[in-house]
Amino acid sequence: MGLKEMKIHDNPFFEADKRKDTMNEDKPAFEEEIIPLRNEIDDIDSRILSLLAKRQAQVEKVVRLKKKYHVPVYHPAREEDLISKLRASAEKAGLEPDFLEDLYRVILRQSRVEQTDKMAHKGVRPGARILIIGGAGQMGGLFVSLFQKSGYQVRILTESGWDKAGALCEDIDLALVSVPIDKTGAVIDKIAPFLSPETLLADLTSIKEKPLKKMLDSHPGPVLGLHPIFGPTSTSLDKQIMVVTPGRAPDQCRWLIDQFTLWGAVMVQAGAKEHDEVMEIVQALRHFATFCFGRFLYEKHVRLEKTLEFSSPIYRLELGMVGRLFAQDSDLYSEIIFATKERRLLLKEYLASLAGHLEMLENNDKALFVSRFNEIAQWFGPFSEQALRESTYLINRLIERF
Repeated sequence: MGLKEMKIHDNPFFEADKRKDTMNEDKPAFEEEIIPLRNEIDDIDSRILSLLAKRQAQVEKVVRLKKKYHVPVYHPAREEDLISKLRASAEKAGLEPDFLEDLYRVILRQSRVEQTDKMAHKGVRPGARILIIGGAGQMGGLFVSLFQKSGYQVRILTESGWDKAGALCEDIDLALVSVPIDKTGAVIDKIAPFLSPETLLADLTSIKEKPLKKMLDSHPGPVLGLHPIFGPTSTSLDKQIMVVTPGRAPDQCRWLIDQFTLWGAVMVQAGAKEHDEVMEIVQALRHFATFCFGRFLYEKHVRLEKTLEFSSPIYRLELGMVGRLFAQDSDLYSEIIFATKERRLLLKEYLASLAGHLEMLENNDKALFVSRFNEIAQWFGPFSEQALRESTYLINRLIERF
């Protein structure tokens, strides 16, 4: 073999060309063998679609039965039992249990949403007359739509329509107050004289002690405090939390709670004081801390788009929650954060707590940081593991999406 010929055969590009030629020669055989496999996969996909359609047909039968007996859409124990069985079956079949759980969570969610949508046309007291004060607002408008779909006669009282309040309150079964926090007390005082003693008076305010007391003092009939823990942009009440604070005549309030349950909401009962104390943390502190973080980024002139280029999924998720706050109504959040003196006191304590870490930073005291970190980790206890699992799930979904 000559030197020139040896160089050609030793050249890696020559070897690559040979492999390419071999692949080209094998391509017809590959295509011939893969066609029946792909056809079988297509056939399996078709059968999966057919089975999903059959499943949906059974779901519709369940909906009709639930409508008949006023049974709620969401059945947590039934769903979790099903997921547990499917995970066990997946392991036996050699499938990844997490994959099967994710798949069925989507299927079950879609099933619940469709059931809830159909249930929205079922009223616990169809034909009952409802007045929503603030019904032209976002949250009020959501409930106007829900009640109308369920066959209720819905009336709306706006800020400019108080000259018609007497006529609008005639023979109503429910007066639902859906106005900003700072206006709630005055609106309750204003509407109460027009109400019959049989009329149920309820509110949707995110604080409960003062509005509930105001309703009890102003109206002798049934009273119920409500707080929807969701926004007006929700397309479904499926698994949405609604806090209920009992007021007066619970038997006469029962139908309204049943209606929310029928729409798919998860009803959580709490006393007004307990509710407000929890909401100081869940709403006021969380929103204020998010505001402070966003304000600091603004003051530092941080280039958000550049940070996202270098971000981990968890940072993107956290920044997304910050951005979400500033995409919404500033007046609404100011009302939530500054609603009570107790909330404002808590937020001052929070800022003082942050300032308490300055000495640690000034002294470069890593040991103190580790000590405090471990102390907090122990206090969080088993929730840390749950939080890790849940946040990992969210991060994985975010990676798939973006």
